[in-house]
Amino acid sequence: MAIGTIVSRASGFLRTVAIAAAIGTGTVGDAYNVANTTPNILYDLLLGGILTSVVVPVMVRAAKEDPDGGDGFASSLLTIMILGLGVAVAVGMLVAPWIINAYLDAGPAEQALGTEMLRWFLPQIIFYGVGATIGAILNVRQSFAAPMFAPILNNLLVIATCVAFVYIVSGPHPPGVDGPKAITDTQITVLAGGTTLGVVVMTLALLPSLRKVGFRYRPRLDLRHPELRSAARLAGWTLLFVIVSQAGYLVIVNLSTATTAYTIYTYGYQIFQLPYAIIGVSVITALLPRMSGHAAQGRRDLVRADISTATRVAVTAIVPAALFLLALGRPIAVAVFHHGAVDYHDAVVIGDTLSAFALALVPFSLFQVQLRAFYAYQDSRTPALTNMGVVAVNVLGAVVLTVLVPEQHRAPALALAFALAYLVGLAATTILLRRRLGSVDGNRTARVITQVAVAAGFGAVIASLLARGIRSVIGTGWLSSGVAVVIAAVVGGALFIAVAKRMSIYEVNALIKVVNSRLGGRLRRRRGRGKPGGPASSPAPTGRTRQTGRTARREPSSRTARAATPPRREGPDDRSGPAAGTRRTGRPPRRR
Repeated sequence: MAIGTIVSRASGFLRTVAIAAAIGTGTVGDAYNVANTTPNILYDLLLGGILTSVVVPVMVRAAKEDPDGGDGFASSLLTIMILGLGVAVAVGMLVAPWIINAYLDAGPAEQALGTEMLRWFLPQIIFYGVGATIGAILNVRQSFAAPMFAPILNNLLVIATCVAFVYIVSGPHPPGVDGPKAITDTQITVLAGGTTLGVVVMTLALLPSLRKVGFRYRPRLDLRHPELRSAARLAGWTLLFVIVSQAGYLVIVNLSTATTAYTIYTYGYQIFQLPYAIIGVSVITALLPRMSGHAAQGRRDLVRADISTATRVAVTAIVPAALFLLALGRPIAVAVFHHGAVDYHDAVVIGDTLSAFALALVPFSLFQVQLRAFYAYQDSRTPALTNMGVVAVNVLGAVVLTVLVPEQHRAPALALAFALAYLVGLAATTILLRRRLGSVDGNRTARVITQVAVAAGFGAVIASLLARGIRSVIGTGWLSSGVAVVIAAVVGGALFIAVAKRMSIYEVNALIKVVNSRLGGRLRRRRGRGKPGGPASSPAPTGRTRQTGRTARREPSSRTARAATPPRREGPDDRSGPAAGTRRTGRPPRRR
């Protein structure tokens, strides 16, 4: 699952680079990004937040309690999704100019371009909804691969669209919204049509996996299904939160588009969320169905253990990522975005915005993990109220910083407001979750965060100094910045691992062991296939060898089994489920 997420996010990262190189960070970039974000906004307003937070726990219960394994409930949900979002698209087509006018603070030419692009993008809403519902059905049935890999097709199609836009389609490069360099109708069709086609293909790619898990969609509309009614009752608070959050987002968009900072803010955010998308989303996707089951059983101790494990697994990778993004923001942005239509100055501002967003990475990720505990108990009221507070802090901070900070630093200022809001939100959810569960294993979590931050801090400081020195010698272009980032990340990462081992941080060492065992097992299998006779050509070991599904594990012979096997040692991990470097029992691997 993690591999699929990494590949998906990496291709999404390349997609962002391709879009930036094709249309830049100016007026066309703002019109495209606002119009392309609007279908996601409308989808969230209608069903997105409800689907991801409320429906999955209800679907888990339906799969356990319904005679048909929840297939009828899932079919009704898909039917509602298609009909409801279809009506929303039709209405959106009619009111598109008013939607763009609300979100895009720009002149008539830019708003007209945004309206035309929005009408191309609105059909994405239907496919987002259907795809998210199919993904939930697959996740409940413990099938995670397809939802992780399907976005890769979307990203590849958009990348191909941008390549065609730049090298095949005739027209100005980079385009503008009016004058002699105005974007042409053909360019709009290729860019907007290719973007929507990617979402369509991404959704259709999930259909074979539905058949594989045994689900057969039958059009039905059972509005009296008890689980559907339960989801509707729970959805009220979530819908209220989504409305409030989108109102807050409306303020942020207007503050940023007033100075063409929206695209810079967007590109910085898309790099910032990569670590969370790879680590945090993978943890949450696997956590929510299991934690919902524990909550339904009334096992508060197991829910508490699930949260503790998920938090410690997440921070082991997210804390170093945040510190390295903070230290290397500028060279990363220059290496990634200083191509095509993006000049050096804009790339530097994206880097400053990325460094500001890095301050939000840890609180944002842990906030999202903790919210899932409330959703597991089918409590949508507490997350909704907490999120409303986060939105209020974000808007207040954005308005204040907009007044205090010069316009050229508008995007980093908005990112700082975002970081402050989620820091406040994390403090609130921690207090509320402690009241709900009795404890959140806070001392152990704080210890892990502190230890990882100290170890990663050494690496990040050295990486920053090294990157600055390399760029001062070989230049500040995109290639030299890329070289500096790679060298600095390798050296700083190696220093982080060395310090973490020296400090005996259990979670980091366990994660390293998992990676080494998987990579080592694959290398051994490849070497075995490459030798004459394969693995059989190696000398027979003393004792038996049993295949565990990952790597071969040698068991001692019967004569030495009792004498040679050391006693098991309990690690600091819990027994609730698998974490980095643990088995299903929660114990660390047996020492050899």
